[in-house]
Order: sequence, then C-alpha cells, then structure tokens
Amino acid sequence: MKRRTPITQYCHERIRQLIKNPSLCIDATAGTGKDTVFLASLAGANGRVIAMDIQETAVEQTRNRLIKEHLSDRAEVVLDTHVHMDAYADEGSVSLIMFNLGYLPGGDHHLATKAETTIEALKKGLTLLCEGGMISLLIYSGGDSGFDEKEQVLQWLKELPDDQYTVLVEAFYNKPNHPPLPVYIIKNETV
Repeated sequence: MKRRTPITQYCHERIRQLIKNPSLCIDATAGTGKDTVFLASLAGANGRVIAMDIQETAVEQTRNRLIKEHLSDRAEVVLDTHVHMDAYADEGSVSLIMFNLGYLPGGDHHLATKAETTIEALKKGLTLLCEGGMISLLIYSGGDSGFDEKEQVLQWLKELPDDQYTVLVEAFYNKPNHPPLPVYIIKNETV
C-alpha cells in the first residue's frame, strides 16, 4: 500500500510553487518548529525567519529543531503572540507568513488559536507583506477546537478586496474527520 503524503508536506510543496526566493518569512505559530525549519531552508543562507509562539515549550522545541538541522543562524525564535508580529518586521518587507491554527501538537488543547486574535494577526500580516507575498493558513477545526475560528476566518477572508488579494482555499475532500483546510492569501502586485 502506498503511504499518503502528510498534509503539511503537501502545503510546503504548494508554497514552493507559489513563492520564489523569499527573503523574510514569519512563522506565526512556531509549534514544534517544522514550518520554521521549512522556511529557513526555503529562505536560504541570505534569508531570515522570525518564528513566534506564546508557549515556552514551542519556542524551545523550535530552537532545538533549528539547531539539529543547522539552521539556527537563519531564524530568530521569540516568545510572543502573532498579534505582535508587526513589532518584528517593517511594512511591506515580508515575503511569506505561515499560520497553523489550532493547538500545539501533543500540547494543552485549551491553549489554541482564537478567531479574534487570528484575524487581528492576519490584518497585521497583510500590511507586512510585500507585493507578490503570501500568507499561508492551515486551519485545523476538528474535535475540541476550531469550528468557530474556521468559520470566522473564512468569512473574513471572503470580504478581502479581490483587486488587492487573491485567496485560494483548498480542501482535502476525501479525508475523514475534518482535515485541515489549506488557505493561501496572495498580495496582488500593482500594475
């Protein structure tokens, strides 16, 4: 039997297709550091990554993963909420921002992202993006978290002006148990 490609790996490949040569990236929900390592590899030796999380455990796991992969010189890991991402980057300077909504894998399910702060962070993220830059969201919504957040975030995304942003929503239709929903927001380039 063939092994299935993990959804996060699929999303990484999709991001590679959509973003070329990112210089500054933000991992808005560092978690275990997998996306931070991906971003550090994608940004290359001349790129920079800012990874943030509100949990000390996540910050520690991310730092350890970066050290293990010999990528710690490309990333700064901060203990802070993604709502404050604008304190770490200038307007129009960011190529790619990644969010994995929900809770830390293996962590406390009560410490999960919430619609209000996620939307606030997304608004700030849009101002930080350069033209052609992208925000990637992986929205987890099954079990004990996220249905409300998913619906509010999708409604907010639907209202973004289409002359400024292109929003792609993909679905893993044949996956059971509320699979995560990949969303990509691309800041349109002005003509």
